[in-house]
Amino acid sequence: MIIPVEVVFVAAAAIMVVFMIIVITLWVKLNKLRTKYMAMLNGTGSMNMEEIIIDLQQKYSDLKRSSEAADQTVQRIREHLNRMKSHVGIYRYNAFAESGSDLSFSVAFVDEQKNGVVLSGIHNREQTYVYAKPIEHGQSKYTLSPEEKEAINRSLLKE
Repeated sequence: MIIPVEVVFVAAAAIMVVFMIIVITLWVKLNKLRTKYMAMLNGTGSMNMEEIIIDLQQKYSDLKRSSEAADQTVQRIREHLNRMKSHVGIYRYNAFAESGSDLSFSVAFVDEQKNGVVLSGIHNREQTYVYAKPIEHGQSKYTLSPEEKEAINRSLLKE
């Protein structure tokens, strides 16, 4: 069976018309999309992408500066905390074994580097004597009593 040439041309023409309608529809949609895209980029619509991007960059820069300032503040606080005399050791004892009770004491206040002071109070019936000795790296240039050394050791155990 031979198909006449006219039928082939008519069918080809119909297919061409359908494809032309599809192409025109897609072309119209593409132009609408391109118009919206250009309006968005140029700011003629409700949003201006350039302004939004510049605003985001500015906010990022501000946030970065704020974060750096916060990091510096935290670092200063950490350094300050390391120098704080936050480790405390207390040792109570009887300085005079023949009388009294555990009314004498040694208290050590040291920081992370084991620098600070040790206070000792020697109590007897009539008076109390208080002594202060500086501590550097867990040692003092003054002779430390065994009770003062114990107070220092107790302060270092609380790390």
